[in-house]
Amino acid sequence: MEITSSQFKRCDLLKVTGRIDSSTAPQLAGAFRSINDAGRFKIVFDMSDVEFISSAGLRAMIEAQKTCKRWNRGEILLASAPERIYNAMDLVGFIPLFKFFDDVTEAVGSL
Repeated sequence: MEITSSQFKRCDLLKVTGRIDSSTAPQLAGAFRSINDAGRFKIVFDMSDVEFISSAGLRAMIEAQKTCKRWNRGEILLASAPERIYNAMDLVGFIPLFKFFDDVTEAVGSL
C-alpha cells in the first residue's frame, strides 16, 4: 500500500494505492492522525486506486471520521470509491457516515 498526502488551502487530500488490510490499516490510521495532529480536520480520501479494504481499514476510517467531526470541526469525504468497496460499505451500514463524490475535484469543491 502506498499513501500520498497533499495539503490544499481548504482541505487535505489523502490518496491510497493498493490494499488496505490488517497489516496496512495502521499506516492509514497514522496518516489520518498526522493530518489531525496538524490541526486539520477536512480531509478528502481519494479511493480511486484502492483494490481492497478490510474491516481493519474500515475501522481506521470510522475512527478518523469521529475525530474529524468532533466539535463540528470537519469531516472525511470519500472520492472515487470503486463500486465493490462502496457495496461493501453499504453492506456494513457505513454509507450514512460518509459523503461520497464521483471525483476529487467535486469533493474538494464541496468544502
